[in-house]
Amino acid sequence: MSDRIWTEAELKKVSDELEIREPEDAVRWAVENFDTKEMTLACSFGAEDVVLVDMLIKIKPDARIFYLDTDLLFKETYDVIEKIRQKYGIQPERYGAETTLDTMALEHGPELWKKDPDKCCAVRKVVPLTQALVGLKAWITGIRRDQAPTRANAPIVSWDGKFNLVKINPLVKWTNKDVWDYIHKNGVPYNLLHDRNYPSIGCEPCTRQVMPGEDPRGGRWAGSQKTECGLHK
Repeated sequence: MSDRIWTEAELKKVSDELEIREPEDAVRWAVENFDTKEMTLACSFGAEDVVLVDMLIKIKPDARIFYLDTDLLFKETYDVIEKIRQKYGIQPERYGAETTLDTMALEHGPELWKKDPDKCCAVRKVVPLTQALVGLKAWITGIRRDQAPTRANAPIVSWDGKFNLVKINPLVKWTNKDVWDYIHKNGVPYNLLHDRNYPSIGCEPCTRQVMPGEDPRGGRWAGSQKTECGLHK
């Protein structure tokens, strides 16, 4: 299992086969083809990611899970991290920026997220993510196709050329309703901000409520042209 090198053609074949299967089958494929030390779940503790925690731990109790702590997360996000720890008996690995918020302010000026959100995400998210993926062969993420135009064609399994490893997106076919049906049916802890019109939750300074009829990701980086933090191509 550890020595296999997957070609893009092989991964496309796997992805096509999984299109008619359930998300758990994609998770199971990942677990069966990559050792625990080779694979991880990137968890933001949003609705999709807590679903994946539940699925993954049921299939592989010792699976690796990590999160990016920008030091700017909502209190409710830290609360759900603790609830997930307690319910599943796991210790998600924390990765954060080497640069403190104070140092970042000295180097780039106060509130970098306002004047250059791309730079802020690079410092506090992309660099730590790169460190989290070092030495791994695969990662699982919670992106869905209907979240944004940039994700509309996301495959279930593919080669991630940005980070040079296999990427598995078990929930790409699901709707928001599918996600919440699973959460309620399985009693999965979730971020309470979701109940207050926060469908997509990032850092506190860059996330606002989304009113009915608005784009679900309209609350992220509101007032700027930014739509992705740089973790996904």
